[in-house]
Amino acid sequence: MTVGVAILDLSGEILSVNSCKEVSRAEITKHIISFGKTVLVATDVHQPPKMVKKMAAALNSKIYAPYRDLAVSAKTGMVDDYIHYDNRFLVHRSGDVEPVSLPRNAHERDALAAAIQGYKKYQKKLEQIERRALDLDIPQSMVDGVKIMVINEVPITKALNAIIEKIKHDSISTTATNEKESYPKKRDSNGISSISSSKNGSEIIYGLKNKLKSQQKQIRNLQNKNSIMDNDLQKYQNEISQLEHKLERLQYEYSQNILHQKEIATKKAIIRGLQEKYNYEKGLRQELEDQLKSIKRIRAMELSREASPVKIVESFSKDAIREATGSWNIKRGDVVLLKSSEGGGSQTAALLVGLGVKAVLTTDKMSHQAKEEFEKHMVPLIELDRVDLEMADDFAVIRSQDLEREIAQWKQNQEERKKKEEQNKLLKIMDDYRAQRKRSTNNY
Repeated sequence: MTVGVAILDLSGEILSVNSCKEVSRAEITKHIISFGKTVLVATDVHQPPKMVKKMAAALNSKIYAPYRDLAVSAKTGMVDDYIHYDNRFLVHRSGDVEPVSLPRNAHERDALAAAIQGYKKYQKKLEQIERRALDLDIPQSMVDGVKIMVINEVPITKALNAIIEKIKHDSISTTATNEKESYPKKRDSNGISSISSSKNGSEIIYGLKNKLKSQQKQIRNLQNKNSIMDNDLQKYQNEISQLEHKLERLQYEYSQNILHQKEIATKKAIIRGLQEKYNYEKGLRQELEDQLKSIKRIRAMELSREASPVKIVESFSKDAIREATGSWNIKRGDVVLLKSSEGGGSQTAALLVGLGVKAVLTTDKMSHQAKEEFEKHMVPLIELDRVDLEMADDFAVIRSQDLEREIAQWKQNQEERKKKEEQNKLLKIMDDYRAQRKRSTNNY
């Protein structure tokens, strides 16, 4: 079994931290006694082990146990804080002081954590004792006695008073002894012996020496703390310098990254523009290819003479006619389908007449002016429901035989209408002539 042992003095300084394998309790006790009287035995678990109880009994000291078992993380943090932040030192018996470089293993860490926890329970009281002892000029050699009494549940004031009384008693005894040995008895004129009343300053000198030793110890501690703080300052300055270099590098990388991102954004915008242009031109090309295929099919139908292609105009307007002319190459002899016959007048009709279309298929009612324009130039207007029209992609197909029949029928209707109009006109002339003759006869 491995045993970890850590020893602190009553000022909280670390005297020893060790761990041993297969060691007897007697050897551990001997090791502890070599550092002085034991006041408190601490453990890191709530229920002290039997070995700790036996050790405390052998050393005639109290046992400190935490209210619950200390976790590993808590022990590690406690030891690190105590060594590095409280600036504690490993004090050798020779009196030299050097920075702590411990613990070396988990057993030593656990032992040191238990000792630190036990010391911290009484730390405020022990520091208060040192301050009050300094004010009362109590020798440093006797301050530990006060601390021992307080740890053993004696109130601070009572412990201090007990030490002061002891100092006074020891001082009186020493003074009386010194006076008896150093000064001969004198007799007065009456022959009565008396002791010289000269003042003895040895007590004051002794107190001042102890106070000086205490202050020298504090000076050493402060010097060591200052040395560690200088080392820490240098370390922090180095860290700051490294962080500044790192910050500069990160700022440079960040600026480079921003430039890179801007360059990427610019190139993406260029690529996006090219992609849009490509998509537009691709769509336009596809549209032109589709139109070309349709035109080829129309041309093939025109050559076959079995079916006639019908070129579609979306609406009866000048813009729609111009657009269809550009897309489908409407020319003389073509048949045109108006998807909507409304809106256009005589000028719109004249535009189709000027193209020399063979016939116009209508889906709804056309204005009177437009209708007269077509009839005037003998462009047949055929209602869509009178023919069997088949749609083929972007254009329509009508059987040539049906188309010719409807055109002939329209022309026949137009001739009959004209004949009827001429007959009506002739009858009107004759009626006017008869009426005029009748008026002339009546006048004679």
